Amino acid sequence: MKSRLAAVGRRSIGSQTYPVFNSGGEGMPIDTTAWSRRRILKTSAALGAGLAMPHFFVRNAWSQDQVFCNNPTGGNVVLGFNVPQSGPYADEGADELRAFQLAVQHLNGEGDGGLVNTLKPSSLKGNGILGKKVTYVTGDTQTKSDAARASAKRMIESDKVLMISGGSSSGVAVAVQSLCQDMGVMFMAGLTHSNDTTGKDKRRYGFRHFFNAYMSGQALGPVLAEEYGTDRKAYHLTADYTWGWTQEESIKNATEGLGWETVQTVRTPLGAGDFSQYLTPVLNSGADVLILNHYGGDMVNSLRQAVTQFDMKSKEVGGKQFEIVVPLFSELMAQGAGDAVKGILGTANWDWKLDNEATKVLAKSFGEAYGSPPSQAAHTCYVQTLLYANAVEQAGTFYPPEVIKALEGFEFDGMGNGPTLYRAEDHQCFKDVLVVRGKQNPTNQFDLMEIVKIVPRDQVTYDPTIFGGDLGPAEVKGCAA
Repeated sequence: MKSRLAAVGRRSIGSQTYPVFNSGGEGMPIDTTAWSRRRILKTSAALGAGLAMPHFFVRNAWSQDQVFCNNPTGGNVVLGFNVPQSGPYADEGADELRAFQLAVQHLNGEGDGGLVNTLKPSSLKGNGILGKKVTYVTGDTQTKSDAARASAKRMIESDKVLMISGGSSSGVAVAVQSLCQDMGVMFMAGLTHSNDTTGKDKRRYGFRHFFNAYMSGQALGPVLAEEYGTDRKAYHLTADYTWGWTQEESIKNATEGLGWETVQTVRTPLGAGDFSQYLTPVLNSGADVLILNHYGGDMVNSLRQAVTQFDMKSKEVGGKQFEIVVPLFSELMAQGAGDAVKGILGTANWDWKLDNEATKVLAKSFGEAYGSPPSQAAHTCYVQTLLYANAVEQAGTFYPPEVIKALEGFEFDGMGNGPTLYRAEDHQCFKDVLVVRGKQNPTNQFDLMEIVKIVPRDQVTYDPTIFGGDLGPAEVKGCAA
C-alpha cells in the first residue's frame, strides 16, 4: 500500500502555523514505517486558452529558423542531470536524481502530475515539452569541478542535451555554468549556495532557484542575536572553495554587524573525513561559538566530532554556554548527524513540512514514489526542471535566447516557496528563507528539523550589483557553430 501524506493537525510557531503529522490513523497520514522500508529497498501541442495566437505563431516561426546547439528534430527532447553520485555530497545527489526522474514523469503526463498542476502562471500541458517526450541522461559530478565539467561536455556533445541541471557544490555549478554559456546550452543550477553563482560568476545561460549565502546571513543573524546575545566570539571552520568562502563572509558580516567578534577563520579541505585536527584548537581560542561552514558528509562528520569527541555542547566559555551553528543544513544531513544536530540553528531553502498546497502535493507524490519525503536538494532540482519546461512552452521554442527571456523577471507561485521572482539582472530567485533548528524530540527519522522563523523575501533582497559579474550575451556560437 502506498503511503499518503496529509496534516492531521496544526501547530503554531509565533505568527506562523505549521502542519502536524502522525504515522497512523485515518485520512492521509504519513506512513513513516513504509517510507523506511521503501528507502532501504530502493536507497507542437494544441494551444491553451488565453495565448495570444498571432504573437505565438510569429515568434515560433522565427525561432524555428535559428540554428542552435542540439535543436531537437525528432519526437524526443533530452535533458542532462549531472549530480554527485560519489564524493561527500553523494546523499544529496541521490535525492536530486530521484527528483529529476519524478519531474520527467510529471512533464510527460505520468503519475499524479505533481507541481505541474500547481504552478501559476503555467504553460505546462503534461504532454512533454512542446509536444516532445522528455528523456534524460545522467552523469556523476564526483563533487569535483573538472569531473562535472567533463560530464556536462559529454552530455552536450554525445547525448545532445538541451538543458543541464543538478549538482550540490557551488564549485561544480560555477564550472558547469561557464561551460553551458560557451556551448549555448541552458543550465538550471541544482543545489548551489555560493554568492558567486549569481554574482561574480553569473552567466546568461545559468539560472538559480536555490537561495544563497548572503540570504542565509541576513535571515540567520537576527535569530542568533535573539538566541545567544550580541556579545559573542565566533570561530569558523570553512570548506575551502567558493561556497565556503562566501558563506563565511556572509555570516561574518551579519554577526559582526550585530556585535559579535570573529576570533578565527580556518579553511578545511573538501571531503576531509576526520576534522579533529581542525576542532582541537577551538576550545582554547577564547571563542564561545563554533560556526561550521560545511555541507553534506563534511557537515555530518565535523558536527558529530565536535559534539561527541570534543563534547563542545556541554562546555562553558567565559560564563557562556558554548554553541554550535551550521548556517546551511537539510533533513538529509540531520539524518546523518543524528543526535548531534539537536538544537543546532541554521537556514534552509525549503522543508517538506511547510503548510502550503504545493509542498503537500510534492511531498505526497515523492513519498509515494520513493518512500521518503524530498530533501531541499530534491525540491530545488524538481522545480528547476519544471521551470525550464514552462519557459520553453511560454516561449514556444527551444531556442535558448527566447527561453532566457521567458525566465528573466518571471514571477510565479505554486512551487512550495510562496511568491517567487526570477530576477532578470542576475538570474537569482527571491523568495522567503527558513531559519531552522534540529529538533530536540523528533517524532520520526524524517522530521528532524523544526522551522523557527520564515523570513520574508524582502528582508533578504539586495542590490544585484553588489557581487559584480556580467551575465554575458544571449546569442552565442555554441556547439552549433
